[in-house]
Amino acid sequence: MALLRLFCRLGWAALLVTLLMARPAAADDHELPSYAPRCHAATGAAVTAANLDSRAWQCDGSGWRSGAPAVWLRFEADAWADAARPAWFFTRIARFESITFTAIDADGTVRTLRHTEADGRTFAAGPVFELPLPEITPATRVLLARIEAPHSVPMLTEARITHDTDFAAWSRIDLVLLAFVMGMLVLPLLFDISFFVVLRERFVLLHAAMVAAMMAYVLTAGGLVSAYVALPVPVLAVLGPLSYALGAGLSALFLVAFLERGGQSRLMRRVTVATGWFTMLVPGFCALQLGMTQSLDDRAYFLAFLPFIVVITAAVLEALMRGSRSARYVAVAWLPIITTSIERLLRGLGWHVGPPSLDQMLYVAVGMEAVVISLAIADRFLALRRERDAALTEARMLEQLSTRDSLTGLMNRRAIEARFEELLAQGFDTFALVDLDRFKAINDRHGHQVGDAALVACASAMRASGDRDSVAVRLGGEEFVVLLRGPHALERAEALRQAIPLRIAKEVPGLALPVTASMGIVTLAQADRAAMGFADFYARADALMYEAKASGRNRLAYERLTVFRGPPESRSAGEERAA
Repeated sequence: MALLRLFCRLGWAALLVTLLMARPAAADDHELPSYAPRCHAATGAAVTAANLDSRAWQCDGSGWRSGAPAVWLRFEADAWADAARPAWFFTRIARFESITFTAIDADGTVRTLRHTEADGRTFAAGPVFELPLPEITPATRVLLARIEAPHSVPMLTEARITHDTDFAAWSRIDLVLLAFVMGMLVLPLLFDISFFVVLRERFVLLHAAMVAAMMAYVLTAGGLVSAYVALPVPVLAVLGPLSYALGAGLSALFLVAFLERGGQSRLMRRVTVATGWFTMLVPGFCALQLGMTQSLDDRAYFLAFLPFIVVITAAVLEALMRGSRSARYVAVAWLPIITTSIERLLRGLGWHVGPPSLDQMLYVAVGMEAVVISLAIADRFLALRRERDAALTEARMLEQLSTRDSLTGLMNRRAIEARFEELLAQGFDTFALVDLDRFKAINDRHGHQVGDAALVACASAMRASGDRDSVAVRLGGEEFVVLLRGPHALERAEALRQAIPLRIAKEVPGLALPVTASMGIVTLAQADRAAMGFADFYARADALMYEAKASGRNRLAYERLTVFRGPPESRSAGEERAA
C-alpha cells in the first residue's frame, strides 16, 4: 500500500505540472528563435492569397478548426526583425494534402513554394516535420502558410518558423525522458510474457497487447522512432493516434478480465466491453485520416474518447465500492493517464492551447500505468497462486478421502483395484489376504468402539512393518491385504501376521481373548507378465485364507502360481498352512 500511495502522489504531481504548464492561446515565445503565427483563418478550397478576405483572420488565438478545406497561418516580419530570417517551417506530425508558402515583400513582390506530404522530413527526434520556406528577404513583411485539408488542430497551433531547425527538435532531456519511458514499458512487457508462461490468464495477454500499443504510441507520437529510421509523415501521422486508440480499447477489455469475480455488475461488464470495442473501431478509423473524412475525423477522434473516459471511470469506481483489491491498483495506475489524456483531448479539439512539452506528461503517465499494472498483475498472480494451492490441497484431501480408508488411513479397495496392474508391473508378486479371527465376538462383547480400536491397531502393525516393498490395504470389515515384493516375502508376511496380535493387545487393553489373524497368500511367478487381475488374486487368496481358518485359525495357507493366460480350472500346486 505504501507503493500505491507513492504512485498516487506521482499521479497528482503529473496533474499539477500539467496545469502549471498550460497557457492561454494568445501566448507566444518571442524569446525563442522560432516564431508562432500571429493570426489564422479557415477558408474554402478556392480561396487564394490574392482573394483572401482580411476579415477572415482571427488574431485572438481562438477558433482553431482543422475540418476546413484550407487553413491559413500568417507570420509577420516584426517577429524576427532583430534576428536571423526564418528559412524553415515545422509543426506537429499530422496528415494534410499540401502546404503552400507565400512570402510578400513591402513592394508587393510575391514568392511562393508548394509542398505535399511526401516532401515533409521528420526530425531525428520529436513528433515534428520540417519544410523549407521560400526566400525571406529583408523586405519581406508577411509570410502566409496555406495548409490544405489539415487533419489536426495541434498541427496548426504548434506551427512555427525558424532559421535553424535545431531549435525545433526536442532537447536531450526530452529524449532521455522518452527513452526512460520506453524502458518503463519494456520491463512490464517482459514481465507479462514471464507471467503468462506460468499463469495462463487472458488478462496477462491483454496487458501485454496494451503495453505493445503504448510502446508504438511513444515511439511514433513521441517521435523517438525518427532517431533510428526516417518514416514518411503519413505513416507516423497514422501510427501514433491509431496505437493510442488500440491501447485504450484494450485497456477496457483488460479491466473486465482483470477485476476479481464480483468486481463488476453484469451490466457494467457489458458496457465496458462494448466501450472497448467502440474505442478501437471508431477512433481507430478516424486515426486513418482518410481524405473523405478530413472535415470531421480530428474532432470525431477526440470526442469518441469521451464515452471511454466516462465508462472507465465509472467501472473503476464501481469496482472500488465493491471492495475490489485489483481496482485499487487500476485507480492509481489510470489516474495520471486519464488526467493527461483529458488535457490532450482539450488541446486536440482546440479548446486549449499549450506547448508540445505537455505531451511528456502523457508519456510519463503511460510508463507509470504499465509499471503499476505490472505490480497489480504480480499481486494478482500471488493471489491466484494461493487460491490454486488451496484448491489443489482440497483436491488432494478429497482424493485421499476417496482412496483412503477413513478409519485406519490405509489405502482402500477402490485405490488398490485402480493401481493393481501398475503394482504387479513393479514386482509386487505376493498377495496376502489377512482376516482377524472371531472379530464379530469382539464387537458383540466389547462394542464397536473397541472393535474399531482393534482395527486401527491392526493397521498400525501393518504400517509399522511396512517399507517400500510392501503395500497395506483395508478391504472392509476385518479384511486387509498386504502386497509384497522382493526376497523372503513369505517370511515377512508371516512376521506381520504374528505382529498383529501383539500390537492389538498393546493398544487395546482389557480384551478377554487375544485377537489373532489368519492369512491366505498367493505368490505369482513373473507377475509382470501375468493376465490375472485383482479379483483373481483375491478369489484364490480368499480360498486359502478359509483353509487356514478351517485348519484352526491363527495361521497362513500359501501357494505359488506359474504364469498363465486364462483363469485356471484348478489352482496350481502350492504349499499350505503354517502355524
